Amino acid sequence: MTDFQLLARGIALAGCGIGAGCALIAGVGPGIGEGNAVAKALEAIGRQPECKGDVQSTMLLGCAIAETTGIYGFVTGLLLIFVAPGMFMGYLG
Repeated sequence: MTDFQLLARGIALAGCGIGAGCALIAGVGPGIGEGNAVAKALEAIGRQPECKGDVQSTMLLGCAIAETTGIYGFVTGLLLIFVAPGMFMGYLG
């Protein structure tokens, strides 16, 4: 193995690690957003208890949609940790 190949492997692994770390940070946003949505929904229910069903169903749908962002980030991070390094090493020889 030449020095260039060794350097290329190190750069590829470092890129995968940094990319996975950045992708897994994506889980923070949905948590904050869902917490805010639930807080506002509880305030709305507290002000007008008769609209509990409408507010609750809309809140649950919004939380489910917001959670997909975190799931995409998590899956991307897992792929960068477990799949991408093997692919890069295969390309580098």
